[in-house]
Amino acid sequence: MKKTTYFFIDDVIWVMRDLTRKKPTSMFDNPFLSHLKEAHDKYGMKVQLNLFYRTDFFYGNDEFTLSDMTDAYKAEWEEASDWLKLAFHAKQEFPDYPYVNASYEDVKANYELIVGEIKRFAGEKSVSTVLCPHWLPVSRQGCHALADCGVKLVSPSAGDKTEYNGDPSVLPYGHAFRLLQNRQPETGLFTRGGKNTAIASSVCGYNHISAAQMDAIRGTHKAVKDEETGLMFRQLGGGPTLNLHSLAEVGPGIEKLLGNEFIGLATHEQYFYEDYFAYQPEYAAKTLEAARVLSENGYTFINGDEMIALTTPLK
Repeated sequence: MKKTTYFFIDDVIWVMRDLTRKKPTSMFDNPFLSHLKEAHDKYGMKVQLNLFYRTDFFYGNDEFTLSDMTDAYKAEWEEASDWLKLAFHAKQEFPDYPYVNASYEDVKANYELIVGEIKRFAGEKSVSTVLCPHWLPVSRQGCHALADCGVKLVSPSAGDKTEYNGDPSVLPYGHAFRLLQNRQPETGLFTRGGKNTAIASSVCGYNHISAAQMDAIRGTHKAVKDEETGLMFRQLGGGPTLNLHSLAEVGPGIEKLLGNEFIGLATHEQYFYEDYFAYQPEYAAKTLEAARVLSENGYTFINGDEMIALTTPLK
C-alpha cells in the first residue's frame, strides 16, 4: 500500500502582501515561504495555499488584494509548482460560511477572480482544482459553478444532518444569521467533530456527506461522487489541524493515524504572524515536525493533481 499525505494552508493573503510590499530578492527569502521550502527540501513536503482575494477590514483599512500582487516571482512560482500549489478559498475572511447560500453567479465570479489572478502572477501550472472552501459549505448552485469552472474535488462537511429549529442559540458566533440569509433548501445543521468545540454545532450546505459515508472514505483515497455536478467530495484533512495543537501534540496526533493509506493535514496562515492576536511562535516548528514524522514513517506528499489521479468513487 502506497501511503500518501497532503498538506494545505487556509486563509492565505498576508504572504502575498509581504512579497509585493517588501520585494525580497527571491520569494523564498520571505519567512513564511522559507519555512515551507525548508520542509520541502528536507522531507519532500508539498503544500497547497488556499487564497483569499483580499485582506479583511476586520484587521484595519489597509486593504491589499490579489490584483495588487506582484508578478515579479512568476518564474519561481512556476518552477515550484510541482510542490507548491495555489487555489481558491474565498473573497475575504469574513463573514463566516460565505458560500453556504451563495448564488451560481457569485461563486463563479469569486472563483474566476482569484484563479485569474493566480494565473497572472504564478502561472497556470500553479493552480489546483482541489478545493477547501472557506468554512467548507457551498450551496447547490455554488457547487454547479465550481464544477463548471473546472474544479474536480471539494472538501465536504460530514455528519448526521439535522433541520434548523429556529432557535439561534443552537449555533455560535451569530451563525444562525448566515444560515438564514438567502437560505437554500439544502442548508441545514450538523454536529462537527474535532478539537474546536466552540463550533461543534455547525452549518452545512450541498457539499455535505453523512457520518457513514465519511467512515467509509476516512483515511483512504475514496470519495463520494456527486452525480448531479460530477464533483468528488473527499476528505482533505483528517490529521491534526496544526494551529489547534501544540508542538508536543503534533507527532502523537499523526502517529495515531499511521496505519491509514492517506493522512491530510491543515493549518491557517495568520497564526504565523507576530501581529496576529493568536500568534503561535511554534508555527514553523510544527510544520517541520509534521513533515518529519510523516516522511520518516514512509508517507509520500502529494499535490492536488496527484490526489485527483489517485481518487476513486465510493462504491
